[in-house]
Amino acid sequence: MKSPLLSLPGAVPAEGVDEGVAAHYGDLFREQRALADGTGFVDLSHRGVVAVTGSDRLSWLHLLLTQHVSDLPAGQATEALILSANGHVEHALYLVDDGTTTWAHVEPGTQDALIAYLESMKFFYRVEVADRTADLAVVHLPAGSIAEVPEGAVVRETSYGRDLLLPRADLEAFARDAEKHGPAVGLLGYEALRVEQHRPRLGFETDHRTIPHELGWIGSAVHLQKGCYRGQETVARVQNLGKPPRRLVFLHLDGSEVHLPPHGTELRLADEGAEGRKIGFITTSVRHHELGPIALALVKRNVPLDARLTADATAAAQEVVVEP
Repeated sequence: MKSPLLSLPGAVPAEGVDEGVAAHYGDLFREQRALADGTGFVDLSHRGVVAVTGSDRLSWLHLLLTQHVSDLPAGQATEALILSANGHVEHALYLVDDGTTTWAHVEPGTQDALIAYLESMKFFYRVEVADRTADLAVVHLPAGSIAEVPEGAVVRETSYGRDLLLPRADLEAFARDAEKHGPAVGLLGYEALRVEQHRPRLGFETDHRTIPHELGWIGSAVHLQKGCYRGQETVARVQNLGKPPRRLVFLHLDGSEVHLPPHGTELRLADEGAEGRKIGFITTSVRHHELGPIALALVKRNVPLDARLTADATAAAQEVVVEP
């Protein structure tokens, strides 16, 4: 869905899966600094919004999700995954329950497949699942923001900020009231802080064989003291008996390079040269207002922690996110 905020001065549209919202509004680093300082807002209205209602909603979701949600208090935010039978990540849900409805926002374009799966699992449970993307828009307020939350918005409060679910018809009016919440910040600013905070994103840090351990999702999105969900056997086996084959790392990239290595760029050991064996790939690369060019990447678990890496011709130094 194309956001009306693309009509704001300086708006440059994002590309790919994030098409429909602004990448930036003309000053990337100024926007990032505002967000880091706790001001401004990010238009995430291209994300899918799914609502689950009914008296059995939490107990039913508890059986399907990797997170413990059967007793989720109203207003408490959490994250959860849906895995394949082999334990591979298929969906990531960012949840909050308001006492009558469990709300989730998800990656753009994934809500149809998610709803189809949920509908197939309803059986005799008293639940209803609805796509509310056309009605509600996701807006992000950064940590430290003192902006007033509009009346009627669903609020999902986390350590890195608040996600608001606003009536889509109110999005333009919200943006115009910049005195209350600061300037609009493009998605590139939001992504730069996400990478700095080592937060994985479905479809960027994941591929068809990703398991939760590789990305540090154990705890934040996967509860180890519950069972009875699809893929739980893989989670338990890796947790108790083994190690994941890959691990998420944070990279400082050579700042002298003009172009950022895109998603999928192969990583090699610098000591082995351009023809060396592939040991991983870039998942997200961004320009940060303080750190310069940085990235998240997936590498093989046994890559030495002090190994110097290259992404094509770009040198990269790694920091541990997931322990080997």
